[in-house]
Amino acid sequence: QVQLVESGGGLVQAGGSLRLSCAVSGVSVRTYSMYVMGWYRQTPGKQRELIATISGSGIGNYVDSVKGRFTISRDNDKNMVYLQMNSLKTDDTAVYYCNDYRGTYTTPRWSWGQGTQVIVSS
Repeated sequence: QVQLVESGGGLVQAGGSLRLSCAVSGVSVRTYSMYVMGWYRQTPGKQRELIATISGSGIGNYVDSVKGRFTISRDNDKNMVYLQMNSLKTDDTAVYYCNDYRGTYTTPRWSWGQGTQVIVSS
């Protein structure tokens, strides 16, 4: 059974930085490296939204709202995916999750982890 464990969230002032980590257990290193991984976030009353993806070879893509401020990366030897968040804004306040990404109309393949809370104060 695959487990996703996110960490690294916290309270930060606007303009600050945080680095989120996600550990993926229950899948082999070889298999993990084939998956496109994504970071998602959710605020109360809103649907969870995808904000960044990374291919198995390390190519990242971002939604416009985080482009230029966030950087997604991965370590395929450790089954990890990361999100470096710089120049944080109050609008970035959310619970952040990782999961795989299989396209706009396909749900991620694994159950969601507990997420990690990010609070950006003004």
